[in-house]
Formats: sequence, C-alpha cells, structure tokens
Amino acid sequence: QAHLVESGGGLVQPGGSLSLSCAASGTIWAIYHMGWYRQAPGKERELVATESSGGIRNYAESVKGRFTISRDNPKNTVYLQMSSLEPEDTAVYYCNGQIYTTSGVNTYWGQGTQVTVSS
Repeated sequence: QAHLVESGGGLVQPGGSLSLSCAASGTIWAIYHMGWYRQAPGKERELVATESSGGIRNYAESVKGRFTISRDNPKNTVYLQMSSLEPEDTAVYYCNGQIYTTSGVNTYWGQGTQVTVSS
C-alpha cells in the first residue's frame, strides 16, 4: 500500500505564484508516473501535468508556460510550481501516482489541496 499527501495550497492573488508538493509513503518498490490533476466546482477532474520516471513531462495546454512539474525521486516527491495564476486555476488539486508496492502496480490519489486565485 502507498499513500500520497499533498501540501502547499492556499489563497493567492491573480498573477501570483504558489507551490504544491506531494510525498508518497509506504512500502514502495518503484514509482512510475506522478502528476497533478485538478477539479473545479461543477467540472470534471482534469489533468494538469505529469512526469514519468524517465523525466518526460506533459502539460495541459491551459497551464503550459505557467506551471512546472518536477520530481525528487529519492524522496518519492512530486512538485508543482505555479506562476501567473489566474482565477480559472481555482480548484482542488490532486496528486496522482502509479506506484509499485507489494500489492502490485496501482494508481493512488492524494486527498487534495485547495488552490484559490482571487483578489
């Protein structure tokens, strides 16, 4: 089993920056993809950014050039650096990981962290 715990959400003004982090814990043998998704009120959960274990990054068009995903593999941690934030970025942000444990390879989700962009 594995667990993902996010931190770093909060309230920020438009144009501001915010960083999120997500740490995986448990009996982890390997972590493949890790990423961030978000869900705004009344909308479906959508991909924000992912990074493979080999360092290949993928971004939603709406965040390209503004958000940066990175990983610290020895720490089993993924980060999301967000800049030039817009009110449309307001959502609950969820960490996601494809993790190999004693239970095999499964997809895990964090509990979510609220990001609010407002003046």
